Order: sequence, then C-alpha cells, then structure tokens
Amino acid sequence: MKARPRPNGDAPTDMLRQGEAAKLVGELGPGLITGAADDDPSGIATYSQGGAQAGMALLWTLVLTYPLMSAVQLVSAEIGRVTGHGLARNMRRVFPAWIVMGMVALLFVANTINIGADLAAMGSSAALVVGLSPHALTLAFAGLSLLLQLLVPYHRYAHLLKWMTLSLLAYVALLFTIRLDWRQIGLGLIIPHIGGRQDVVTIVAIFGTTISPYLFFWQSAQEVEEIADHKGSRPLRFDGRSAGVRELGRIRFDTWTGMAFSNLVALAIMIGTAATLHASGHTSIDTAADAARALQPVAGRFSFLLFSLGVIGTGMLAAPVLAGSTAYAVAELRGWRSTLASRVRDAKGFYAVIAGSTLFGIAIDWSPVDPVKALFWSAVLNGVVAVPLLIAMMLIVSNRGVMGRYRAGPRLLALGWACTAVMGAAAIGLFLP
Repeated sequence: MKARPRPNGDAPTDMLRQGEAAKLVGELGPGLITGAADDDPSGIATYSQGGAQAGMALLWTLVLTYPLMSAVQLVSAEIGRVTGHGLARNMRRVFPAWIVMGMVALLFVANTINIGADLAAMGSSAALVVGLSPHALTLAFAGLSLLLQLLVPYHRYAHLLKWMTLSLLAYVALLFTIRLDWRQIGLGLIIPHIGGRQDVVTIVAIFGTTISPYLFFWQSAQEVEEIADHKGSRPLRFDGRSAGVRELGRIRFDTWTGMAFSNLVALAIMIGTAATLHASGHTSIDTAADAARALQPVAGRFSFLLFSLGVIGTGMLAAPVLAGSTAYAVAELRGWRSTLASRVRDAKGFYAVIAGSTLFGIAIDWSPVDPVKALFWSAVLNGVVAVPLLIAMMLIVSNRGVMGRYRAGPRLLALGWACTAVMGAAAIGLFLP
C-alpha cells in the first residue's frame, strides 16, 4: 500500500521542499546572468540620469518593463532551447538573407558602441580612485575582458559571472541609509508621467538599456550552450512532452527571477539618485564623478570607490555578454562553429568577432563625448535597434514550422507583441518634433 503524504510540518516533507528549492537556485543560469548583465554601466548611467533628471516621476517605466522584458527574454530563451539554434540561425529560416544581415549589422554597431562606452566608463570610474590615466585603465580593462573570454573555459566562466552579480547590491544598500518620500515613490510607480522632450529621450534610453538587443541573442545562445553542456540533452523539438514541461519550467523560473533582480537594482539606482541628486538640485549627470555622488550617504568619502567597484564589476560582467552575443549572431549567420566551450583554434571566426568588437569599441574612449554621456546615448541607440529585432523574434516564436508544438502560447505572444508595440511607440516618439 502506498504511504499517505505526511503533514506539512513533517521533517521529510520539509527536507524535500528544501531540496527542491536548492535545486531551483542551482539551476539559475542564463536568465540570472542576463538580468545582471542588463544592469551594466550603460544601465547604471541611464537609471542615474533618469532619477537625477525627473526624480521619482519615471519610476513607472520600470514597472512597465518588468513583464515586457521577462516575456521577451522568455521568447529568446525558448527559441534557443526548442530549436537548438540561436536567433540568427533561426532568422535565416524565416527571413531573406539580406534582412538577417541587416539586423545582425545593427546588432554589431549597437553592441560595439555599448562595449566602448562601458569600457570607457570603467576607465574613468577607476581613475577617480587610483588617479591614473583613464585611457590607460580603459585599455587594461579591455585586455582583461578579452583574455577572460579567450582563455577561461565556459563552465568556470559562467560560474564567475553568477558571483559577479553581487556587486550590484551596493545600490540596494543605499536605500537603507537615506530618507525616502514613499508617497512620491508610490505615485512615480503607478502614474505615468512625461514632462517634456527630454523625458521622452530618457524613456527611450530606459527602455533601450532594460530591453537590450544583445540580451536577446545572448540568452538564446546560452540555452543552446545548456544543451551542449548536458550529456544526452537535445532540442525540445526532439524530446518528449515531459522533458519539455520540465525544461520550460526551469527557463521560466530562471528568466523571471533574473529579470526581477535586474529591475529591482534598476529601481534602487533610480530611487537613490532621485532622493540624493535630484532632491539637492543636481538634475544632470555629465561625468562619472557626478553619478558617484549619489552614493555619498552610504559611503561618504568612499563613494567614488563604491561607485567604481559597481561600474567595474558590472562592466566586466556585461562586456563579455555584449561581445559574445555579437559573435554568436555573426557565427550563426556565417555557419561557423560558435560556442564558448570551444578553444580559440577550433572557433577562430567566433573569437575573432569577439576580439574585433572589443577592439573597435575602444576607439570610443578617444571620442570627445564623455563616457557617461556615451553610456546614455548607447542606451538610446539600443532602444531604436531593438524594434526590428523584436518583430523578427515574435514572428519566429509564433511560427509552427520553426517551433513545432512549442509555438508560444497566447499570453506570451500577447506580452511579446505588447513589448514590441511599446518599444516601437517610444522610438517613433523620439523622432517626432
């Protein structure tokens, strides 16, 4: 006779639940890394600018983006896990070659500018603390990032990225050290407000740095890597229904958790800068030093150090994701071997794109634009570039010929198309007089 289930308080049941919870935490991977990489130096600069410029008035943008970004990242992850191929390879199955090449070219340009802005910001932030040349420090960070991508095995690399996400918690700590106007925060979260032309530009930047094109390609490619990393795993198209239910459940938990982490940190940055910089009349962030001053209540004279650690930590996290997503897209388009598990000599084209994207990005450090301003405008560019890529992704995930029985359901399709519409409307608003 089968034993009856034990009451909820029994030890075996509690142990089982603890084991299941530990297993779920252990399965956090592509979604968590993607969410953490979303709060890169470009995100820090954009959210800081939003808080300094508009106070609490633009907090609603992050309430709106959470379900939308989660849906879009789920779309990209499911495309990778179901088909066993990344976005560029799947785009080739649905669209003419010239359209796919155009979209990958847009990704390359946006990612290269973003890499350059991130590296330059890392150099200028570190210079606040150590007093060395920002250009020299930028080159050093670029070299370190490139060496990690070329020399560190994928398994160790992914594990390292998980731990590096902890550097983002400095911004959450800020909220426990300052006085907050909860009424203004509540109004900012629930009432959409657009104060003028500059707010429109900032909203596009917030959308662009939160729902970024490189994250679509990265998470899809990482799900393909997950298949290769687990012996016996296959694309879900070729597995039974039970395997599909289990894997899609993992992807959803991972993605919603990673995006929640990303948005909570983004909210902390925007609220913190609104309560410190905006409240004191400092409504524009032009340099790394300006942004660092938001952390003075929690760090005092060490605010530059804490800010630098946050920018450097997230930059080292995001630069490989940016370069890697470009390399995945180009390699899939060209039919090259594309996996971070490969050695350099076995995937020369793939790693050449990573190196080229990083090296081209360095040139931005010698432009007349301040690194923090470059971060903001790279977010604006991402907000525009994301629109055609979102349309392509939604057409792929709703294509039964590509996704088989795992074609996206009505709720995911509704959220995905809603995200596309919101991003499109914001981008159009950017060009209106």
